[in-house]
Amino acid sequence: MNFLWTDSLTQPCFPSLDGDKQTDVLIIGGGMAGVLCAYFLERNNVNYILVEGERIGHGITKGTTAVITPQHDTLYSSMIKKHGHETAQLYLEANLNGLSTYRELAKEIDCDFEEMPSVMFSLNDRQKMEDETSAIRSLGFDAEFITRTCMPFSVAGAVRFPHMGQFHPLKFIYGISKNLNIYERTYVKKLDGTVAMTDGGIIHAKKVIVATHFPLINKHGMYFMKLYQRRSHVIALENAPHIGCTIEDEAKNGFYMRNYKNLLLIGGCNHRTGADKGGFTSVREFARTYYPDAVEKYAWANQDCVTLDGLPYIGSYSKNMPNVYVASGFNLWGMTTSMVAAFVLCDLVTEKSNRYAPIFRTDRSMLTGQLFLNLGTTLMDFVIPTTKRCPHMGCALKWNPAEHTWDCPCHGSRFDEHGELIDGPAMKNGDV
Repeated sequence: MNFLWTDSLTQPCFPSLDGDKQTDVLIIGGGMAGVLCAYFLERNNVNYILVEGERIGHGITKGTTAVITPQHDTLYSSMIKKHGHETAQLYLEANLNGLSTYRELAKEIDCDFEEMPSVMFSLNDRQKMEDETSAIRSLGFDAEFITRTCMPFSVAGAVRFPHMGQFHPLKFIYGISKNLNIYERTYVKKLDGTVAMTDGGIIHAKKVIVATHFPLINKHGMYFMKLYQRRSHVIALENAPHIGCTIEDEAKNGFYMRNYKNLLLIGGCNHRTGADKGGFTSVREFARTYYPDAVEKYAWANQDCVTLDGLPYIGSYSKNMPNVYVASGFNLWGMTTSMVAAFVLCDLVTEKSNRYAPIFRTDRSMLTGQLFLNLGTTLMDFVIPTTKRCPHMGCALKWNPAEHTWDCPCHGSRFDEHGELIDGPAMKNGDV
């Protein structure tokens, strides 16, 4: 795959761990959430270490489309119904504060930050968009219902958020990581309480933040039941128009777009990892239909952890793991939620109160329809007769012809054609 954000970019180099260490806070994972946690702990003079198995920013972060907005699908109308105005208000406030913090940090970092409206549209459900607009306006935010968008086709309705943001995620992560206490190519093989066994030494910590996209420990927290992963596909086009906003279809398998300099990014075809839903084919057909003169320059795929109820898990890993914290399940909105996670987790590990923390509790009810869908998928993949199994929990792997990988539909682990691990939660190579 050809990633836009890694092209022609000089990456900082951090050492690998070489010997045992002690620290107050250990951060596992060098994506956006983990690096932001390290940045804020550094600013507050907290003793910490961040370890990353590969290179910082080169996991899920390098595949994001890097839109920064609290407009997360049609979440607010449903959140008000389920949890009340106060919870929805706090969620909106947390994400707006995350956007504001990115905006302020970008003043000192060359990361191509741009202020841009974000738009969520529906092809056929005007009422849904009107209801979402009303819900957001009831929270005090100036959302706007519109019927004309920058999409090259008509829509039933859309919700517009003014003054949102977009940026270059790796330029940002490299900018804030200067002078941070980071060890790259340091793989955590086992976590025993707050003691981490790595391939470079043992780290004794007082508290641990797990920011590994999918949580790395199965036996605590039930994350293998509470999370699944969805894959999406993105192409970047030259000779395509500047659309003047970031835009997304409210449908799960719809398309989303943004510009970066002279490129138009088109993503979509979201589907459960391991399901054969056409891969890049649908995205490219969309581009050929509406932008026939455009030329494809980059193409890549990425995946997101999806929770049972649409809200991230940010907080205590489980009641059986005191002093261990987690951030996961960002539901396609990793940039804004990474900042919110850093706010919450940095307060929790320094024993400060955080007004947003109750929204994201990891021990909230699991009794949702999605839970039973997850269990059904897992059961079916357990009984499929094949020797090609995921080492994470034994689910049957499925061949992905578009990317030439073996993918696990249960929890999203991925392996190359020879069985080499690409993405977790598996922690070792597969037998393919």
